[in-house]
Amino acid sequence: MTVTETTTADEVRADARAWFEANWDPTLSLGDWWERLARSGWGFPGWPVDWCGRGLPADLARVAIGVRVEVGAYGPPGGVATTLAAPTILTYGTEQQKRRFLPGIASGRDIWCQLFSEPGAGSDMAGLQTRAVRDGDEWVVTGQKVWNSGAQYADMAILIARTDPDVPKHRGITYFLIDMCQPGVDVRPLREMTGEAAFNEVFLTEARVPDANRLGDLNDGWRVAMTTLSHERDPGNPGMSQGGGSFLGRPDLTRSVGAHQHRQQEARDGFSMAVAGGISGLLDSLVARFGGAADPMVRQELMRIYTLRMIMKWSGQRAKAAARAGQQPGPEVSTLKLTGSQLGRMIRDLGLRVAGPYGTLMGDESPGGGVFQTYSLFTPAMSIAGGSDEVQRNIIGERVLGLPKEPDDSRELPYRQLRVGTQRG
Repeated sequence: MTVTETTTADEVRADARAWFEANWDPTLSLGDWWERLARSGWGFPGWPVDWCGRGLPADLARVAIGVRVEVGAYGPPGGVATTLAAPTILTYGTEQQKRRFLPGIASGRDIWCQLFSEPGAGSDMAGLQTRAVRDGDEWVVTGQKVWNSGAQYADMAILIARTDPDVPKHRGITYFLIDMCQPGVDVRPLREMTGEAAFNEVFLTEARVPDANRLGDLNDGWRVAMTTLSHERDPGNPGMSQGGGSFLGRPDLTRSVGAHQHRQQEARDGFSMAVAGGISGLLDSLVARFGGAADPMVRQELMRIYTLRMIMKWSGQRAKAAARAGQQPGPEVSTLKLTGSQLGRMIRDLGLRVAGPYGTLMGDESPGGGVFQTYSLFTPAMSIAGGSDEVQRNIIGERVLGLPKEPDDSRELPYRQLRVGTQRG
């Protein structure tokens, strides 16, 4: 099917259904199925035709995804690779970079992680201290990153590093695509209070990245990174829940799709539900189990949660419409991020309230196997990861409401003159 301005939803629905009904086979290996999806373009129908997609606008892409769900076909890979790396590469990548990286991402062969935050550069990410020094056709990278989801499984990473300390901090950053499987990259898992070790810290000691893997212009990495973060801050981004991304470990591509789905469902936990969705269904089951719907206050909270979800869905559609028109994501993603954080807290509080004393129990014998309790412990991270709530409010205040910015000389001073991160000591 060739997409034109007159292509209708019925045409997309018919073509997608015909393909999925002819090709979906749960006995295929996961690798073969994802490869088949990548070649067809139906895995990521909104991506360009030349790069593993169908070139559909957002509304028609949703139609195609809906058909896949109706047919019962398993979705494409998820995680950082498809939700963050791929959209940024599609926006800024050269033809060579797209040809090299996108097929491996779309087929699930390559797992990616994100190397942005640092111990001294979280909310003030532009104060990062990781350095990249030019050495011929390569860059030598030294520094430390932290809170890197799935880094222990990753083949590649999206990385921002300082390449010019003599200009203001936002202007001397460059964006790279770096190989994680090389000497000089040391990944150390961090165990959080959920008991999981989904996050990591990554130490880079003279790790190397070719200049051919620089994404965007030299010292223009801040602008490129903002595109990545706009996707990370969109709670409506579907990629986290579409398949076996890096958040859930490295999938076995030789296993049948059916066996993979079964194993993935068994491994479902509070962390994966927080990043991939599905927690609303668990809340509904808790309400039903403990008879919470008989309480008018519980019903009122359920309606508030439903209303927020609808607002987020509508706002997400507007953001995607702007992207379809070729516009860079704007501050609306900050509103989405804030709403998502609020929604997570509301779901947590209501679920624990309904469960009563059972909400204090953990482990397999607790209601729901302790998944909701694990989700509740993870909920504070939703207000931090991808930019804290405070950062999102500043963005909205300054870029939407037009409020004056706080006085900040650091935006104009050369980076090397600043006392940022560990330079504060």
